[in-house]
Amino acid sequence: MTHLSVQTAPPADGTATANRAVTLQFSNNALLPMLLGDHDRHLVRIEQALGVRMSCRGNRVAIAGEPGRVEAAQTTLQGLWRRLERGESIGRPEVEAAIKLSDIDNDPRLPLSDLPAIRTRRGAVGPRSPGQAVYMEALTAHEMVFGVGPAGTGKTYLAVAQAVAMLQAGKVDRIVLSRPAVEAGERLGFLPGDLKDKVDPYLRPLYDALNDLLPSGQLDKRMANGEIEVAPLAFMRGRTLAHCYAILDEAQNTTSVQMKMFLTRMGEGTRMVIAGDLSQVDLPHGTRSGLRDALDTLEGVPGIGVVRFDRRDVVRHPLVGRIVEAYEQRAEAQDDARREASRASTDRNFEGNNS
Repeated sequence: MTHLSVQTAPPADGTATANRAVTLQFSNNALLPMLLGDHDRHLVRIEQALGVRMSCRGNRVAIAGEPGRVEAAQTTLQGLWRRLERGESIGRPEVEAAIKLSDIDNDPRLPLSDLPAIRTRRGAVGPRSPGQAVYMEALTAHEMVFGVGPAGTGKTYLAVAQAVAMLQAGKVDRIVLSRPAVEAGERLGFLPGDLKDKVDPYLRPLYDALNDLLPSGQLDKRMANGEIEVAPLAFMRGRTLAHCYAILDEAQNTTSVQMKMFLTRMGEGTRMVIAGDLSQVDLPHGTRSGLRDALDTLEGVPGIGVVRFDRRDVVRHPLVGRIVEAYEQRAEAQDDARREASRASTDRNFEGNNS
């Protein structure tokens, strides 16, 4: 339990907009060091990310700054405190997630008290970004969901978590996970072994997610009895997927024909998730991505949810978000240069025709 007192301080520069000062009082001194982090590193990170000033004295944490940013910092600390009260741990990933979910610049779109959670027998999986919160709502509300965005946003992991939760709750009979077998610049066909040995490298991220979400030893058991199937997309042709949770990962590497084939496998009682990143298409040059084609065709169709992630939703190492941003900025600059070159060419042609 936290006790809150609020004070408003006059601005240092004499402007009409007042800064705000808030003091949070925490009742459990045993948990407080975990909230602050070693050498107050969690407080320092929140200060840097949200642009506030924070100080701790005893069991009180003072926050000062612009009203909206103070409110975001307050929400961040209270969210982390609730995790500690539930017996959960706090590290850098949890602090980063709390900041993303409370940052006024990120527009969470959902009150923190109403954030969804996916509950598996390994524990609850909660959103770590505003986009993830919207995605998790869509996974609950729609029978078919497209999750589109950069690497590291949790598109596949959250879909697998929802599939595991529904399987464990008896809401579906099995999980079918699939990927197109397209190399990202490498050739794996020369690898030794049988078909499974050759295909497994493409599907390893799906196995990793399942191992993380299922109790120890459960994956092999459930795969042996057919409750979980991991297969290349080519194996889906001719099948009807009924009463299952089907996930197509790396969907940007499907052709339009492959995408239509997968989507039309949907049978009674089935849910489908299609996840992909349109900035990482590994198809031959000139081949249109089936994911892009499906979005152009199906967005707005009743029963289909589309969630778009951006760099603010990246939940891997913070540097990944900056890498994604750098590539996006370069792509935008190249697009601007092409448009400028096109305009200049049009102007020259116009002047030539009128001379």
